[in-house]
This record gives sequence, structure tokens and C-alpha cells, in this order.
Amino acid sequence: MPAAPESPHLLIPFAGRGTPECRKALHELRLLKLEALLSRLSLMHEDLKDDSTLSPPHERALAEALGIAAPDGQIPWAALEARSAGLDGAAGEDGSWGIATLCHWQVGIDDVVLGDPGAIRIDAAESEALLALAGPYFKEDGIALHASATPGRWLARGRMFDGLATASIDRAIGHPIAQWSPLTDDGRPLRRLQNEMQMLLYTERVNDERTARGVPPINSFWLSGTGQLPSDAAPMAAGPRVAEGLREAALRDDGAAWAQAWTALDEGPVAELLAAYNAGAEVTLTLCGDRAARRFGVQQRGLAGWARSLFQRASAPAVLEAL
Repeated sequence: MPAAPESPHLLIPFAGRGTPECRKALHELRLLKLEALLSRLSLMHEDLKDDSTLSPPHERALAEALGIAAPDGQIPWAALEARSAGLDGAAGEDGSWGIATLCHWQVGIDDVVLGDPGAIRIDAAESEALLALAGPYFKEDGIALHASATPGRWLARGRMFDGLATASIDRAIGHPIAQWSPLTDDGRPLRRLQNEMQMLLYTERVNDERTARGVPPINSFWLSGTGQLPSDAAPMAAGPRVAEGLREAALRDDGAAWAQAWTALDEGPVAELLAAYNAGAEVTLTLCGDRAARRFGVQQRGLAGWARSLFQRASAPAVLEAL
């Protein structure tokens, strides 16, 4: 008996974007593979909320695909990563996990804006030096720091994070810190620690060297990924393929680069998903924007519906604009 076709699932964050330049570029997109695929799939689920949620649509959609149910701002990404890295049993540690991402806070006249950590290129040596420096200060607040596989991104564990909802860094980049910082009393210790790190890092040698090279200093951190993972949680379901190619241009609101990245996605992962569908696979496509995640899948249709799908192609810009 031949093997059943696989059931590939492609999830695309920032597929729609409401920022001015990306929105302008949206109407010029020509995504033939996406339109062909959408004409063959049916809308199976829509998660629509306003763009003030701490967890953006792509994180909510990924959590759902993995079988994780969590309140807004408390999807346990850090706990999942810690468990994968074998850090859950670290002696003498307790509390919830969080992801501390080193970043550059752009201080303006009226606001302090979070810069994109990916744009300031933190290397492994810098990350290790700053971890050694910051570790004792975090420890005073009962927080243990651990390096991760990504320079400038640490796993942090402490009771300070218990029940603390935090905004995804994908929400906060390019916006005033105050817009996305936890403003509750529970968030006050975190805000104090962030301010202390600003003062500590101001004169740090790593930043002197970065300034001499003409790159932005590392002057604080952003906390995200908080949320508790039950100790008896079952193994995660197999996750979808996440296409990250749109993220950087979307966060910069670089419409031309975002459109170019969409073209590459259309000719790459989207074309591969379309080929899988044509080969008989039960494919799933999840498109995510600022407000919504829409999941499309295979739904049995009669011959007339199948024939109409060949001639009535969905408009990709219209679908993406609704995200």
C-alpha cells in the first residue's frame, strides 16, 4: 500500500502589514503561486483581535498549532526553550522563565524607542561579556541567567516573572518602550531592572568598542516569552514550517524589501506547498498580519466547486490586506 501523503503546514508571519510603506507595496504584489493555492484551499479558522494584543497573531497561531493554550502575553516560549536545552532542572532555581533580549533603546526628546536587536549585530563574545557583567545584578533580584544558542538572547528564570504578561519583541520593535512595557505593579521590578541595566551598560567596555566601530551601543534588554509550562505537559505537537523571510523588512517598514521577500516566498515555500497540494497532500497555510491569523486548508468540494476554483482565483492583496 503506498504511503499517505504528508500534511505540510506553512505559517507566514507578517504576511500582511499595516505600516505605511508595506501597505503601499501590498497592492503592487503579484503572487501567482499564492493566489493559485488560495483558490484551492478554504478558510478553516480566523483569529482576529486588534493590534494591541501582547502576543501577535503569528505567535498565537504557532502556539495553537503546537497545542499550547495560554493567556495573552504568557505563551511560554522561554520555558519551552529551557526545557529543550535541559535547563529545567537547574539546582537552586525556581520561578517562571523569560527571554531577555539585549537591545538598543533609542532615547529621543519625547520617547524611548526599542530598536531592532537583529540590526545591531551582537556577537557571541559581546554576549558572553555582558552576561558575566549582568548576571550578579539579576541574581540580586532572584533571577538566574543562562546563555542561549543566539548571541544577545538569554534565558532568565525568577519569581519576578510569575504571572507576568509581556509583549512579544515583534510587537515592541520600533515603538516607544512605554507603549509595550508592563505597567502593572507586578511589572515595576522589571522596569527598575531595565533602568539599572541602562546605567550599568552605559560605560561598559563592550559599548565603548561598539561606539568606536560606529554601531549602536547595547544599553538595556527586552523581556518576552514569559508564561508557565506545566511540569506534566505532554510533548508538543509537530509544529508548522515558519517562513521568517518577511520579518526584517516588515519591522523596518521597508515596502520594497518586503515585496521582494514576498516574491521569494511565493517562488519558494509557497510554490512547494502548492506542489504538495497537487501531489495529494492535505496542506495547511496560515497567513498572519498585525491583527489576524487566517488558516486555510483542504476541504472536500464537488466537481463544480473544483472547476470554479480554477477560474476564480483569490486576490492575494485583498486576502493579505484583511490581516
